[in-house]
Amino acid sequence: MKHVIVFLLVTFLVSCEYFNVKKTSSEAILNEELKTFNWNDVDVYPSFSNCDSLETKDEKTRCFTEILTKHILKYLENEPIIVTHDVTDTLNLRFQVSETGVISLIDVKIDSLTIQEIPDIEKLIHSSLDSLPKIYPAIKRGQQVKTEFKLPIIIKAD
Repeated sequence: MKHVIVFLLVTFLVSCEYFNVKKTSSEAILNEELKTFNWNDVDVYPSFSNCDSLETKDEKTRCFTEILTKHILKYLENEPIIVTHDVTDTLNLRFQVSETGVISLIDVKIDSLTIQEIPDIEKLIHSSLDSLPKIYPAIKRGQQVKTEFKLPIIIKAD
């Protein structure tokens, strides 16, 4: 009987460690949350008021890029551009939409032949952004955030 009591007493003393509650600091919780946080995706993509009635994120994204592309192309069509050779090129534009909905062109990748034929193409694209309708910024976890995105635009000039 003594052996059983000693055994139970030793087991009880050793197992007390399992009953201790470990406290987790708020910093540890924050660091764990930041590890699982996807920084490259937003909950709501930037949009125009025309896109508000759409349901899914993909539809709203497509709507935003289509309106932006059509606006830039329409602006370029209305400008008097004279070329000596036919131009067919894909312009790779990189935009940023701020937390307040201000769009800015960060980078433009244009073929050298296109620049030779239309030297003011980058300035024209910048000018086209001035007449855009109001842009609503992207939203991540309920907060308006700055976003960057790329947009290819195909231009043809005869």
